[in-house]
Amino acid sequence: MCLGIPMQVVHGDEWSALCLADGSQRRVSMALVGAQGAGTWLLVQQDTAREVLSAAQAREIEQALAGVAAALRGETDLARYFGDLGSAPPRAPGH
Repeated sequence: MCLGIPMQVVHGDEWSALCLADGSQRRVSMALVGAQGAGTWLLVQQDTAREVLSAAQAREIEQALAGVAAALRGETDLARYFGDLGSAPPRAPGH
């Protein structure tokens, strides 16, 4: 399984960009999304930008990843990490 991590472009070109997430920088391939300006949010998997994100999407993903980390630490009250799920109606399995 591969998780996508939101990262923000610091600078780059059509082929690669220096991106920042949680204080660490990584060189990311831009082959799938093309050149992006500084400040653009990307969903990055295995050092490859897969999708351009809005700032709101990046925050939601970061919050969900923090919730997963909290669950792995043994926390049981995870509502604050997944607030958007509380307002969604229940779905039947397979939908």
